[in-house]
Amino acid sequence: MQSSPVRQAKICRRRAPVCALFLTLVLAAISLAGCSSGPPENHDFVYVAVPEASLRDRVATVYNKTGLVHNGERLVVLERMQNRRFVRVRTPRGEEGWIQDRYLADQETYNQFARMAQKFKSAPAQSFATTLDQVKVHDEPGRKAGYLYLLDGNVKVDLLERRAVPRYGVVTPAAENKDKDTDSDDDQDKTAQPQFMEDWWLIRDGQNRVGWVYGRTLYVEAPDDIAQYSEGQRIVALYKLDEVQDGGKKVPEYLVLFTEPKDGMPYDFNQIRVFTWNLKKHRYETAYREHNLTGFLPVTLGMQDLGKEGNLQTFTLHLKDEDGKERQQIYTFNPPIVRKYYAPGQEPPSKVKKKRAGATPRAHHAWV
Repeated sequence: MQSSPVRQAKICRRRAPVCALFLTLVLAAISLAGCSSGPPENHDFVYVAVPEASLRDRVATVYNKTGLVHNGERLVVLERMQNRRFVRVRTPRGEEGWIQDRYLADQETYNQFARMAQKFKSAPAQSFATTLDQVKVHDEPGRKAGYLYLLDGNVKVDLLERRAVPRYGVVTPAAENKDKDTDSDDDQDKTAQPQFMEDWWLIRDGQNRVGWVYGRTLYVEAPDDIAQYSEGQRIVALYKLDEVQDGGKKVPEYLVLFTEPKDGMPYDFNQIRVFTWNLKKHRYETAYREHNLTGFLPVTLGMQDLGKEGNLQTFTLHLKDEDGKERQQIYTFNPPIVRKYYAPGQEPPSKVKKKRAGATPRAHHAWV
């Protein structure tokens, strides 16, 4: 049954206010959507570069705490105080307050750490070390480079790469966040002083954060039975080549790299030793030793099919000859024998030199 024209008119009059309200809400929603589609607000971000720090309600000797921030946390800058080392910030939880700018790293420093973490997330560790004390992690090797993370003492890290830099070197453009906690002599004029070289290591911690750490703040882990053979040399890295069963325990056998006990050397290592386990005497012995190398990381472990000898463990060293030519030397490990491996037709560089000098090649094996 169809409604009469009079009845339809009455229904429309009753619904008119509801329709008008609905139309108003729709238009408002469209307007808000149009506003939100515009460009986002450009914030100035900073990042917490200490384990934790308190926010304060005022820059004064007496203040109230308004929040607590933690290492790596991103903060929004609300105000920067001129001629005072404080910044007013807002945390992701909405807390606001003042914090000293020496506790903060800028956006570029954070971006550099993010790039390094991505680049080295799958890089093999060359060795493992432990922090001796609380240490800053920098975005470049050097005391004046920017830093973001602060590792506590006794933290285990992967060692990825070594670099020697002048102690008072040039600061990179990215290193705007300067270390303000350096010794007082750092504030003196360094131009007239000799440049002492320092070793820095690229490290990766348990949270996969990557950055540069001063080498003397790290201790390379090595079994005491092997460390006693260092003879005053510094252990750079060690690699497990194999392991043997001795009674109820498995004992690893190692390739160990050594260097001079001082920073700034023009190489990463200059001596190698392979330690194997003597099952009769229950101790480590030197199965192979080689001196006077100019070696660089990384060292590569692998396997090599040598026919009758079988599929043997290998390690490859990156070396530089006396004439400055770089080369890779492969060694095979058939416990307890270590030999240099050369491809068919390849002649040992040392043999070529000694042929020219009319000398006889000398063996590199040494047993202890």
